[in-house]
This record gives sequence, structure tokens and C-alpha cells, in this order.
Amino acid sequence: MKKLDARALGLTLGIVWSLSVSIMGILAMTINYGASFVNVLSKLYIGYGASISGVMIGAIWGFFDAGIGGVIIAWLYNKLAR
Repeated sequence: MKKLDARALGLTLGIVWSLSVSIMGILAMTINYGASFVNVLSKLYIGYGASISGVMIGAIWGFFDAGIGGVIIAWLYNKLAR
């Protein structure tokens, strides 16, 4: 059974989620698309919002949130796949 690389999965998920959060923040800021999503996520990610600084803060929160989640998922998968 092949093991998952926890660091690689964490980085991948962190980057993808960070970009997703950023894109939604930019869309909410420019054309008001996804404003509900940004509103809900801003309750979890302190400082995130439809502004330039809010998008940067959200990207950082998203990177660490999904990155840590990816590491935990890979670790758990490797433990259970033995």
C-alpha cells in the first residue's frame, strides 16, 4: 500500500483553498458574486472580507486551515491503510 506524503497533500490543499478563497473575495468585491459565501466564511476567518486586505487575510487563513487539514487527512489515511 502506498503512503500519502502528508507535506505534499497539506501544501496542495492549502494552495488550492487559498486561491479559491481569494478568487471568491475578489469576485465579491468586484461584481458582488459570491458575497454570501464570503459573508459566511468571514465568520470563521477573522479579518476576511470583500476588500484587498480582507482577501489577503482570507488567503492566509485558508492556506493554514486547509494545509493543516491536509496533513491530518494524510496522517490518518496512512494510519488506517496499514
